[in-house]
Amino acid sequence: MKKLRILIADDHGLVRRGTGAVLRFRRGWSVVGEAVNGREAVEKAIELKPDVVILDISMPELDGVEATRQIVEAVPDSKVLVLTMHESDHIVRRALDAGACGYLLKSDLTDCLPKAVKAIAEGKRFLTPKVCEIVVEGFLRTRSEHQPAKRRDTRTTPRETEIIRLLAEGKSNKEIAAQLGITVRTVETHRATIMLKLGLHSLADLIYYAIRQGLHKGVESAQAVKSA
Repeated sequence: MKKLRILIADDHGLVRRGTGAVLRFRRGWSVVGEAVNGREAVEKAIELKPDVVILDISMPELDGVEATRQIVEAVPDSKVLVLTMHESDHIVRRALDAGACGYLLKSDLTDCLPKAVKAIAEGKRFLTPKVCEIVVEGFLRTRSEHQPAKRRDTRTTPRETEIIRLLAEGKSNKEIAAQLGITVRTVETHRATIMLKLGLHSLADLIYYAIRQGLHKGVESAQAVKSA
């Protein structure tokens, strides 16, 4: 069985040690490296090509959001899990837009970390119930603030609904095309239509919409994952 290779990035040694201690007891999991700042996290991700990168948002030299963006671009097979104390909807949105597959609060580290790592390693997204509540409230607030005067038709077709679900799960346009038996260009057209129809402006908005509509089957939460 292939080992799950994990990189931990946090500027606090105690957090790195605590995170590593939670993970090292998992059979088949290996912490292959640590980084003390965002720039080192990117460099080590490129060098080690881990399956999962766990990183904080607030780090010196390069913040976690930009580090996530660079890691996803340079090592697309590495999945990023944000582990932070920040509960801001704005920061969650930025992290998801940068390509993070999961967002976990440090207060939930002991209870949820193995479940989160397992979920994103399997190609799913992971948001704890508390984070889901934060992002849905932010989504609703944003929608309310920018709601156009003219009522918008927000009904989606069955095919559009399926594409929303797959995008929320973290699937790429190419993966969706292969799964549905359509072209990548058709997926791109559907995606553009969905964003326009629903008044969404980013992938994070789409994920929030999927959570609100109960379409987030691939977005695991602490309540949804029964075993790690």
